[in-house]
Amino acid sequence: MNTPTGRSILVTGGAGFIGSHLVEALADDNEVVVLDDLSGGRREWVDDRATLIEGDVREDQTVADAVDGVDLIFHQAANVSVERSIDSPVDSHETNVDATLCLLEHARRENARFVFASSAAIYGDPETMPIEEADSKHPSSPYGLEKHTADEYCRLYHELYGVETVALRYFNVYGPRQRGGQYSGVIDVFLDQAVRDEDITVHGDGNQTRDFVHVNDVVAANCLAATNGTPGEAYNVGTGESIRIVELAQLVQETTETTSDITHTAARDGDIDRSRPSIEKARTDLGYRPSRSLENELSSLR
Repeated sequence: MNTPTGRSILVTGGAGFIGSHLVEALADDNEVVVLDDLSGGRREWVDDRATLIEGDVREDQTVADAVDGVDLIFHQAANVSVERSIDSPVDSHETNVDATLCLLEHARRENARFVFASSAAIYGDPETMPIEEADSKHPSSPYGLEKHTADEYCRLYHELYGVETVALRYFNVYGPRQRGGQYSGVIDVFLDQAVRDEDITVHGDGNQTRDFVHVNDVVAANCLAATNGTPGEAYNVGTGESIRIVELAQLVQETTETTSDITHTAARDGDIDRSRPSIEKARTDLGYRPSRSLENELSSLR
């Protein structure tokens, strides 16, 4: 993996699913600080070579202390639950937008490069496939709107202040240490149901399509964005392929050799029908090459 070296780095949300894997990749050759309130992450997931600051990314002084002296920021901390953003939009906005703006301002003061964990949710229900970065944005949930707003702040901070920002629009990330989420966590949920020989529950008719990208490929994209890519730009991070949710459930059945049946429940609020990105821009500008296939990785997650 092409990782930055000799840098002073802050990873917000570095005790969480994606963030902890990123910290592991960076800790060999960099001075890494993690800022995490441990509401979704775990202390034991933080690499021993990193310094953990337990604190809230929404608190300005906490952020100021964590950012002091760093030259590279990976902003992973977020409310990632669509349902929670619908139930508590003000709280979700504070975490996903206000905190990002605060971090951008500190990145500006420190002259630090800023790599932001954006989301495919900003596109909403896409008009065409595959989804390209310049396509229209119609978020269908507060979460999607929050990520879109923060994504735009990254662009604006580069245009107005010269901050080197790169936004990475994650599609559906999966892998070790995952702890739920609307469709990111569905693999973990399906596997857990299958190994318990419980019904595998599919929301809606199961014809929704999603691009599932392994966490190691997402980490690779972040490491590339630390030095590659055009500041102020955004990049899709996925595999460029998609699978129907009901087909995913069938794949889990086959992989686990379970006796579980597939059952259908009510569709989720704010859900979209189709999702598949173009990753050509990330290939060209970042040198991003996803290497993990869903079929090969499922057996290792059992």
